[in-house]
Amino acid sequence: MIDIDSLVKGYQNSDPLLPEKKAAQILGLQPHTLAVWRLRASKGLPAPDLPYVRVGRRAIRYRLSDVQRFIELNRHAA
Repeated sequence: MIDIDSLVKGYQNSDPLLPEKKAAQILGLQPHTLAVWRLRASKGLPAPDLPYVRVGRRAIRYRLSDVQRFIELNRHAA
């Protein structure tokens, strides 16, 4: 039998889901910017590729690993 509590605890600790506000803070952006990116992408318009998770109808979360990957992929050397 699977121990759901252990599974959930291990998953949360390994790659937490960040609220939109926290993800924006890490990126040095306003949460509205991330909302605009999602809207543009949903309409097929050019937008940065930052995956997100929709929880319910309104809650948006970003995996910490996706935010870190986004930073690394958009890093440019002079």
